[in-house]
Amino acid sequence: MLTRLSCMVLCLTVSHCLVDRPNIIIMLMDDMGWGDVGINGNWAKETPFIDKMAAEGMLFTDFYTANPLCSPSRAALMTGRLPIRNGFYSTNAHARNAYTPQTIVGGIHEYEQLLPKLLKEADYKSKIIGKWHLGQRRQFLPCNRGFDEFFGSGNCHFGPFNDVKTPNMPVYKDDRMVGRYYTNFTINKATGQSNMSQLFLEEGLSFIESQSVAKNPFFLYWTPDATHDPNYSSPMFHGKSIRGRYGDAVMEMDYCVGQILKKLRELNIEKETFVFFTSDNGAATYRRRDGGDNGPFLCGKETTYEGGMREPGIAWWPGSIPAGTITHQLGNIMDLFTTSLTLAGVKPPQDRIIDGIDLCPVLLDQSAPVIDRPIWYYRGNEMMAVRVGAYKAHYWMWTEFGNDPVSFTFCQGQYIKNVTVHDQVDHSDAPVLFNVNRDPGEKYIIAIKSKEYKAAMAIINPIVKEHKANLVPGVPSLNYCDVAVQNWAPPGCEDIDYCLPVPDSNPKLCVWTH
Repeated sequence: MLTRLSCMVLCLTVSHCLVDRPNIIIMLMDDMGWGDVGINGNWAKETPFIDKMAAEGMLFTDFYTANPLCSPSRAALMTGRLPIRNGFYSTNAHARNAYTPQTIVGGIHEYEQLLPKLLKEADYKSKIIGKWHLGQRRQFLPCNRGFDEFFGSGNCHFGPFNDVKTPNMPVYKDDRMVGRYYTNFTINKATGQSNMSQLFLEEGLSFIESQSVAKNPFFLYWTPDATHDPNYSSPMFHGKSIRGRYGDAVMEMDYCVGQILKKLRELNIEKETFVFFTSDNGAATYRRRDGGDNGPFLCGKETTYEGGMREPGIAWWPGSIPAGTITHQLGNIMDLFTTSLTLAGVKPPQDRIIDGIDLCPVLLDQSAPVIDRPIWYYRGNEMMAVRVGAYKAHYWMWTEFGNDPVSFTFCQGQYIKNVTVHDQVDHSDAPVLFNVNRDPGEKYIIAIKSKEYKAAMAIINPIVKEHKANLVPGVPSLNYCDVAVQNWAPPGCEDIDYCLPVPDSNPKLCVWTH
């Protein structure tokens, strides 16, 4: 009989595995920075369960998201494709981050093939718990895009609103609304307390147990949002962290990770389950003391500097992934799409470019060489930078608009002359180059006339040229906003008598300031 390792190696060369498919759990945090976990050096050491997960599995030191903002990065994970390809961007202005507020008209395109739907080919049962953020209108909701079950919201937990000018965000059980944040599902913004993370945990544990009993392979996409502004935590964690409310939320996320892994062991399915922990984008440094920690990296969320896009990355699979391993493989959130399909024995779509690579060789074979691949840094409709090996070349630079040359909203306390700039600066003719292995903070520009610069750009420029030549941008989903598409009358609102009057439609171009 084939061992699980030999099965996975076999899966690299054939379209379907011939033995049992592993369960797949992706834990996606919200606005959590690379430096928020102890294993990456956080000084508070308040993430013992996440750190233990890394000690029992594989730590990625160079793991990236596909965009420095929530919605596009999540679209990239679900499709395995850059947001510029899958349409999760805007052409309303140059290089602007766009996402899915309540007023957004669009969502993830119908023609995009999402991970849960593809996993159905291998009979996986799937559930998303937490924040979806790929469109809140009926046709875009998770159960209409391949998921079997859903508990959470189509949007972030912004609020509270008065249900007159803006409705409070609905919380769904599968395809029906069961209440709204603040009015039915309490988040006390004044104190920073809520039991939502515990509800998300309970839903996750219940799903794992039910699928284990039924002997179904399952995909759990666990994506809580307590570390996103406004931060919240349950009473058992409130006020516990020396880092304030954000730290309380991180501590609760750590506890939840530990409980999920504990449940896998209790059910004796830990050796049958692949788990990956990461975040959707860098920590929101513009929140200052209420934001997270991006470690040694420059800037944070919203930017294409390292702090905006390098994330914690931990893979866990006892018996298959050797414990205590560290890899410098360049990884990307899009790789979770392709890797999950490989583990399930399902071929990725063949009719489109898939940007995510299969990480199975790196995960399952310590002697495997590092896979040579670029990391693309997009901000809206512009390729801002690319990393190839140790070198990162900035073709465009920008933090955010402003008048003060030293004060940087997205780069608090990190002014670097000619690097952190308030105006969009085009460096396409002579990209600004860093070696981010020896200079992770992007502080020391490599001189254009140096041999090092010329050698590195001789490799990078052809890769960029080929990428742009073959790029066919998707139809942008995030151009139009309309007050009428807000969550006035979501599916199921009539069941709980909580439908609100829908105003007249008035679609306009969305204004994206960053």
